[in-house]
Amino acid sequence: MSRVMARVRLHLRLDEELVRELDRRVGPRPRSAFVEEAVRRALDDQRRWELIWSAVGTVRGRGHPWDRDPAAWVRAQRHGRRG
Repeated sequence: MSRVMARVRLHLRLDEELVRELDRRVGPRPRSAFVEEAVRRALDDQRRWELIWSAVGTVRGRGHPWDRDPAAWVRAQRHGRRG
């Protein structure tokens, strides 16, 4: 079942040149839909970056087997040794 969302009217102030470019690209009629999608994407990007930054430094572990000496690890892998 889909949820119908209420629409809210906003008053926005945009640079005149920005509006001219918007009209050139999408026309004056679908401005609202274009701006709505742009805001939705910008908010989604911000949420994703918040998640990424909240995770920085939270991974605690022993690291990777190759961290100390990557060349030795590669040689061992080539010769069938693990470690």
